[in-house]
Amino acid sequence: MPNKQAAVKALRQTKKHTAHNRAVLSQLEVLTRLARRAITANTKEAATSVKNIIKALDKAAQKGIIKANTAARKKSRLMKALRGKNSKS
Repeated sequence: MPNKQAAVKALRQTKKHTAHNRAVLSQLEVLTRLARRAITANTKEAATSVKNIIKALDKAAQKGIIKANTAARKKSRLMKALRGKNSKS
């Protein structure tokens, strides 16, 4: 346990931030899964799903929850998958 009042507050904030970051990461996983399923099913909502996940990735990168290069890599792979499916049909 922390001895100083500032350390107690820091621990409290860390727990709160960790819980929030985990929730955001979990939501990113859900959105990614939905977008991938929409792409593989070749539905009309695929483009909308990809747009939603890109927005969420950008926001998470801006807040520092994920790194900018990680967001860029995931966006690139999603767009590549979306273009690949759309060009085949």
